[in-house]
Amino acid sequence: MADKGPLPVYSRRLREAREAHDLSQRNLGIKAGLDEFVASTRVNRYETGVHQPDLQTLQRLAEVLGLPTAYFYAEDDDLAQLISEFKGKRKRKR
Repeated sequence: MADKGPLPVYSRRLREAREAHDLSQRNLGIKAGLDEFVASTRVNRYETGVHQPDLQTLQRLAEVLGLPTAYFYAEDDDLAQLISEFKGKRKRKR
């Protein structure tokens, strides 16, 4: 089997965020509005880079995980962390 190269950044970030929230792929998908019968498979395909979620789906996944959508596309880990922290600060000020 040929190496497909590194995972897309959104795949890695999605998996890390899901695991940090202690959610299964199935439960994350269901909470984000995916059909319960395909939720696990779809989230798995997003995390492995087989498919990329459309913007609306990624927005729903991000909402469940409490993260801004931009977090999943930040190429730099430090920038991703800042994006995550910025959303947290904005919530606390409300």
